[in-house]
Amino acid sequence: MLHLLGVNLPDQKLVQYALPLFYGIGQKTSVKILAALSIHKSCKIADLSEPQVNQLSTLLSDMKIESDLRKQIRANIMHHRSIGSYVGRRHAMGLPVRGQNTKNNAKTARRLNGRWLKAEKKEYSSLARSIIPSPSSPFENFFTRKWF
Repeated sequence: MLHLLGVNLPDQKLVQYALPLFYGIGQKTSVKILAALSIHKSCKIADLSEPQVNQLSTLLSDMKIESDLRKQIRANIMHHRSIGSYVGRRHAMGLPVRGQNTKNNAKTARRLNGRWLKAEKKEYSSLARSIIPSPSSPFENFFTRKWF
């Protein structure tokens, strides 16, 4: 196994299919990386030479992947929530953000957007459980804003 930038890449996997194991790299990006480094698409991780691994690590270190990308996404969501936009309200309620229907199929959105709600519920103390959160809460604008 090759350990590269905090991710273990299996030796017998093709490089094209191993690169999407990094958070933030998909199939198209991995093909572009292979083209930039002139690595054949049928090359496996075990077949990479030391200079190729060094080139790959330098290229990936310049990209925003893994924890940096996760922090950026979380900051963007918190920005939308803090300014009180429609997208931020939908994230806060755990509902679909991009205009999907909610009558029947919103289970995936509730699961994915509900992660943010679960993370914030852990921040509150178990003694002060109330329906309306404290004034220092991230939901302050949401509950005090006049919608109509």
